Amino acid sequence: MTKHNEIDAFGLKNLIHQGLINLGGNQKLKIYGDLHCSTGKRMKKENRIFFYSEQEAEMLGYRPCGHCMNKKYKIWKGRQ
Repeated sequence: MTKHNEIDAFGLKNLIHQGLINLGGNQKLKIYGDLHCSTGKRMKKENRIFFYSEQEAEMLGYRPCGHCMNKKYKIWKGRQ
């Protein structure tokens, strides 16, 4: 997990390009989703975090985004 406010734009771009960051999330709401999600792009920088994988996000207690990961969200919701 990498916090957005702890990394500069160049470093973030490199991590994404290298495949070390594949998902973004909201630290306060405990939600993760695709980097291209329009909902995720609107969140405050201080709340944004990045993950390498879905497994990492779920292991840390985050749930899938209902907007960009609708099918996975419905599965998660069904388990609750």
